[in-house]
Amino acid sequence: MGKKAFNTFSAAMLGVGTMVGVGIFIVIGLAGSIAGNLVWVSFLVGGIIALLSGYSLAKLAISYPSRGGVIEYLLQEFGENSLSGAFSIMFYFAQLITLAAVAKSFGEYGARLFGFHSVFAINGFALGIILFFTGVNLLGAIFVAKSENIIVGIKLSALILFTIAAFTTIKPEYLFLKESPPFINAIFAIGLTFFAYQGYSVITNAIEDMQNPNKILHAMFFAIGVVIILYVGVSIAVLGNLPLEEVVKAKDYALAQAAKPILGELGFKIMAVVALISATSAINATIYAVTEISYTLAKKGELPKIYEYNVFHSYEGLLISSILIIPMILFFNLNEITTVAALSVLIIQTLIHFGHIKLTPKTKANRLIIIFTFLLMSFVVFATLFYNIKKDINIIYYLSIGFIIAFIIEFLLRLITQRKVKKQIKSR
Repeated sequence: MGKKAFNTFSAAMLGVGTMVGVGIFIVIGLAGSIAGNLVWVSFLVGGIIALLSGYSLAKLAISYPSRGGVIEYLLQEFGENSLSGAFSIMFYFAQLITLAAVAKSFGEYGARLFGFHSVFAINGFALGIILFFTGVNLLGAIFVAKSENIIVGIKLSALILFTIAAFTTIKPEYLFLKESPPFINAIFAIGLTFFAYQGYSVITNAIEDMQNPNKILHAMFFAIGVVIILYVGVSIAVLGNLPLEEVVKAKDYALAQAAKPILGELGFKIMAVVALISATSAINATIYAVTEISYTLAKKGELPKIYEYNVFHSYEGLLISSILIIPMILFFNLNEITTVAALSVLIIQTLIHFGHIKLTPKTKANRLIIIFTFLLMSFVVFATLFYNIKKDINIIYYLSIGFIIAFIIEFLLRLITQRKVKKQIKSR
């Protein structure tokens, strides 16, 4: 058997690459419109919740080391039934929607960078990056790991340099508490800022490709810790350089806009390039975790006993997933369906932490920490639902419809193909 693709550092970089996609570039404007200059508080609290959630998932991954990741844990906790099957399908589609949204953001930044503003140009950039990284992933996990290390190194360096430079031009009056909205707004924004951390679960999908799987908790904490520091620093830098109304106006490219006071138009272009690099690493890492693995679980209900991640053994899900993303990019309102996808993943992860409570004797996780994590995640879900009910009730309807469709697909798959979702890890 050949050398495993990921050492502890590579696995952490896979998580960093997925988290620091375009999440910070999109979320900082959206969350800033709610929390104002307190948005850094929302990023800090969201990061702490992500750390606790990462602890829970890492402990599950060590006890149930499976490329199925989140779906495997659902099966271990709730059994091989329709509930687990429907959630596996919903999780797969939620990840596809997230990929489409990241690709679309890549298209927005790419088009602006080259002076294009047409929908055709934006979609062209978005489709191009999906096709490119489909090719990279066809080459296998080794190529994903190597390419991810390089891309993440470039974008982290650029974001750190931007943050340091931006701190030298901060206008303190923009950060004064008297200019802040009510503190409760920072609480409502946690759901959005937590979404910017969502990629950490991809580390669990890589556990079978890790050289030392028992180090997954180190990889998880390192990845989330780095991203917390980065997000808090970037959010202070942006809100300290731009008045809130400009952040809200430029919400899709607020971080690039914040570079203008430092380096003018050149600064905008540099950060637009960084946004493009960030998007590429997020797409690269998420395609690795989602496409073939989630697709195979959703379709067949189980992973093959020998599961090699390369074109000779595993390509159907990668290609089907890429094809499904294309109409999402071309025809869907990605702002709405991305919120639905984020809520779906939040709900599924909250259920996983709830189910983990009874498995703590097997996983050796601290039971109190898991209970606390479940309660915090439940709070994030309800706060996000509450905010969206006030903002756009349609999102709640779409969320409900999404789960209903997932259950219908699960029912039809069981009826027509006799397929049932099955645990990959039968016993500890």
